[in-house]
Amino acid sequence: MTGRAGGKPVTGLTVLYDAGCALCTHLRHWLDRQPQLVPLDLVPAGSEEARRRFPALDHGATLEEITVVGDGGQVYRTEDAWIVCLWALAEHRPRAHWLASPAGRPLARMTVLAAARWRAASAGAGCHDGRCGTPLPPH
Repeated sequence: MTGRAGGKPVTGLTVLYDAGCALCTHLRHWLDRQPQLVPLDLVPAGSEEARRRFPALDHGATLEEITVVGDGGQVYRTEDAWIVCLWALAEHRPRAHWLASPAGRPLARMTVLAAARWRAASAGAGCHDGRCGTPLPPH
């Protein structure tokens, strides 16, 4: 992970997360509490704000998988999105570099698949169309 796109340093990332998913919202709050080397702007996927900022994105797809947009127009999805989120965090950048390597990438992929399975399995009673209520942020 170089942190650059076309030679321009990445100075900010927008994380589009499913605000109707308990796991996604939990991770959103976790990201927000971490010391950041690169600022993360956390925006609900499919929201009017997301559509206004990124009109060319497939906003239906952003509700299905985590999507991160760099300030230079880079779009990261699935494990690449998770890796770039960790890369932005002070305490997790070394882990992000390892996860981006050939040795770490399979673990990053398995983690994303496990989260997707958990999300699908948790979309049961009390959930509508795979979306569950949003928990309150931790204290």
